[in-house]
Amino acid sequence: MEFMKPTLLILAAGMGSRFGGLKQVEPVGPNGETILEYSIYDAIRAGFKKVVFVIRESFASDFKARFESKLAGKIEIEYVYQEIDKLPKGFLLPEGREKPWGTGHAVLMARDVIHEPFATINADDFYGAQAYKVIADFLSQLNNEKKYSMVGYQLDKTLSDFGSVSRGLCVTDENNLLTKITETHKIRQEGETILCESQNNEAVSLSNNETVSMNFWGFHPSVFRNIENQFIKFLESNIHLPKSEFYIPSVVFEMIKTGKAEVEVLKADSPWFGVTYQDDKPFVIEQIQKLTNQGVYPNKLW
Repeated sequence: MEFMKPTLLILAAGMGSRFGGLKQVEPVGPNGETILEYSIYDAIRAGFKKVVFVIRESFASDFKARFESKLAGKIEIEYVYQEIDKLPKGFLLPEGREKPWGTGHAVLMARDVIHEPFATINADDFYGAQAYKVIADFLSQLNNEKKYSMVGYQLDKTLSDFGSVSRGLCVTDENNLLTKITETHKIRQEGETILCESQNNEAVSLSNNETVSMNFWGFHPSVFRNIENQFIKFLESNIHLPKSEFYIPSVVFEMIKTGKAEVEVLKADSPWFGVTYQDDKPFVIEQIQKLTNQGVYPNKLW
């Protein structure tokens, strides 16, 4: 039986408010490459056949000018646009809403251009070559619309020295299947302790070795139907809350609870690092240079 090669869906519509600019196009490689380019390079090596960018129309021309010539002939490219007024039929954008609707809404924007198993990533996260390989292997053999996957990372390896972060904290069973995921905010290191904020706005300590989601998911395309149904329910309850967000981890957890999906947590011996804050950038540059020196990447990607 021949399986389809997977697609990579890159969530790149966020403007990077904490970072202070459009961090998706910040140069971090020896020849000005972005984290996003390393992600695509790794995906091509792992066997992905198409990349779909979720961006905003306001920076589409600049974005295309930066990436299209580099990727031409190397991988198929599509673009979809996440705008806050792109809502299901029957819903109107409430007055005063400025915040995007979140990662669940971003993934939903790609429903008309993805018809094969696909992975989602954040544009500003570096996931490592092996992570793309393990998820590509999973997706290229996927023939069950209820079977999903996620690349898990160890919490203490995903923090920033320069401020708090949000992560999806994961619980797995003995078969490495995800049983619970909780979107957790204001995670930070204070001395030897990792703290987060509880739902009651209290500081709660965590261990160093929880598995977290970094939004590296592997999906069957049937997920779009479930995302849309849940987004409609979300809007019915939250549309007038100006800061409410519809997160992919919440979608997945709801599907696990209702028996509509099971999620295998994949482990990859890959480094994760990202640019949440401007001060994170020198560390990322240093790490990529190390990987380049080790021969993991060529000095010039394209």
